[in-house]
Amino acid sequence: MSVVEKIDIASRRNAVPIIYTRGTHYEIGFDIGRTFSGLINNYVENYRPLQDTYLKMYNTKEGKKIYDETLDAVKKQFPQYLREIEGTADGANVPFYKLFLMHLDDIIPNVVEGRQASTKQPVGCSSLICNYPGQEILGHNEDALSETLNHWYIVNAHVVETGLREEKFSSLSYAGFLPGYTMGFNNHGLVYSINTLSARSLKSGKTPRYFITRSLLGVANFMQAQQTLRNVGYGAAEGFSVNMTFLDQDGDRLFHNAEVAPADDGTNESQLNILTASPGENLAHCNKYLRLKIAEVDGVIIPSSEHRMAAIQRHPAPKTRSEIVNILSDQTDNEYRVYQEFGPDDYVKTIATGIFDCVKRTWSIYTDKPKFNEPLVVIPIRTDSH
Repeated sequence: MSVVEKIDIASRRNAVPIIYTRGTHYEIGFDIGRTFSGLINNYVENYRPLQDTYLKMYNTKEGKKIYDETLDAVKKQFPQYLREIEGTADGANVPFYKLFLMHLDDIIPNVVEGRQASTKQPVGCSSLICNYPGQEILGHNEDALSETLNHWYIVNAHVVETGLREEKFSSLSYAGFLPGYTMGFNNHGLVYSINTLSARSLKSGKTPRYFITRSLLGVANFMQAQQTLRNVGYGAAEGFSVNMTFLDQDGDRLFHNAEVAPADDGTNESQLNILTASPGENLAHCNKYLRLKIAEVDGVIIPSSEHRMAAIQRHPAPKTRSEIVNILSDQTDNEYRVYQEFGPDDYVKTIATGIFDCVKRTWSIYTDKPKFNEPLVVIPIRTDSH
């Protein structure tokens, strides 16, 4: 049964919708779909890549073949997460295939025609980490296509289903999408954020990134996280990076950035490179591969990342929460800003900023520039041992 905090969804940035739900995977999805039916239907109808490209290609022989191959790969690995999407589709009264197409991103147009659905991709998401005594902070700007504004919510879920692992987590989720592909935490102390990475060549019959990151919400330790990201047997169809730590790990605080790339031709696991920030160190990541040698798309996601990283590096390495907040609020670049908000016609906007304080064990969520505003909600990070 779900509990939801009601909001005025027409308002710009005045509230954070949160649903508290417990049940099987299908029941969790149904609760989300029923609760946010209006948001999900509106988002599906206005999501430009779906309406302009994915649906048209789904109705071609080649497109349907890739859809079926990828659906089969997911069904063999993660049938429970397909049941979540089915529940959301049923709860919101939206066809399942439309939601699944959204989870495929650009896999179909890329594999069929070697292109992106649009040059106007979500070219944001900036993550910063400082690992200093008393200041163990992960900060993240969540940037998305402008139609995503007011079409997201926080899912606080407790998944209990016979024969499957129990999952407890909180995650920012786009309307109609599985939780996991943004930022959040779980009951094992995983704290994380995601940056989209855009490899030039995507793979059919592999695992879409939304399902890998959804599975990440159930991991209990760093070893399991690496196994999940490698996805041995299939491998990722697309690229992304994960910034993470485990609050209850033994020893010093360690943060990690994992770059994930699509499985190479003829292989069955993701390409993976992990960089660790020990005490006294920092990490920063945007939407460009920094270590894996991967051919990337030609779209604006690359210059946007380069400009944002240059702006980040103009600041001294952050050693405190306030310094991370200051950098995530940076708008000094004339073209691509760390905090993306140029005007009402922006096609990409910063829709939320999250600050994870690993000492105080809190997740603060801002919906306006964090340097000048208080968080709208502060969620305590509760783990099994705390």
